Amino acid sequence: MKKIKIILVDDHQIVRDGIKSLLTGLDDIEIIGEAADSKELFGFIKQNVPDIIVLDISLKGLSGLEITKIISEEYPGIHVLILSMYTNEEYVYTAIKNGAKGYLPKNTTRKELVDAIHAINRGEEFFSEQISNIILKSYIRSIKGNNPQSEKPESKLTQRETEILKYFAKGVTNQEIAEKLFISIRTVESHKNHIMQKLELKTTMDLLKFAIKNKLVDL
Repeated sequence: MKKIKIILVDDHQIVRDGIKSLLTGLDDIEIIGEAADSKELFGFIKQNVPDIIVLDISLKGLSGLEITKIISEEYPGIHVLILSMYTNEEYVYTAIKNGAKGYLPKNTTRKELVDAIHAINRGEEFFSEQISNIILKSYIRSIKGNNPQSEKPESKLTQRETEILKYFAKGVTNQEIAEKLFISIRTVESHKNHIMQKLELKTTMDLLKFAIKNKLVDL
């Protein structure tokens, strides 16, 4: 089994130790290093390339947001998962804009952290419920302010694709969708790819925005 290689970046040793204790012992996750700042991080990844960096925002020198941008531009094969006590809208949006694939508050559970790592390693995005709510509320405000014209998904999507899109928008996982619809996870992923292509969307967050615009989910 290929292990997911993780680097922990936080300027507090006690926090890094806490994260390590949560992840130690998992068969498919390996912590290959840790760093307290950007200098240590970039020095490390020149020799040991991780799959995912679990990154705090508040650091000495470059912030986690600045590091995220550099990683996304110079190391596109490495994914960033933000784990921070800062959960206000500005930080969340900047992190996503800079290339973060996930965002969790520091009071997250072990299960949610592990789920986030697995999802990001599969090429998906992962935001905790708290973070998703922040994003969606902000987007809803922007819709009400701009009053944009809504797309018509019925003209582009099949009935099954619309059904799956609704599940995605409600935060249902691929596994759960597969079980509800009695299909394989691979089929769910295939439907998702078709939806993204038909609607010309790029990210899971784009799917959420589309679903909200077209009233496919209850707010």
